[in-house]
Amino acid sequence: MLHLISASPIPTAVLERIDAGSSAVFMENAVLWILRNSQFNGRLTGMLADHHLYALSADLIMRGIDADQIVPGIDVIDYAGLVELTVAHPLIQSWS
Repeated sequence: MLHLISASPIPTAVLERIDAGSSAVFMENAVLWILRNSQFNGRLTGMLADHHLYALSADLIMRGIDADQIVPGIDVIDYAGLVELTVAHPLIQSWS
């Protein structure tokens, strides 16, 4: 399943509902919560063992965030990458 997360702040319940093996894309203001110094750093780092986590590059750029400022292991993708993920995942859940 692909989870599109744009909610800010990110409710802890959203992260708990992302099953192992699923993918999640952080977009819009949700990219503020994947910064290395955010309260979710430890939780996101732990999720990387069995989840695929992504951040939308346009939303990082719009907010002045460099890729090296987010939790290591979260992949930065562009809109083409987002389209590829939506094609690869028949089930998509949006969290806004």
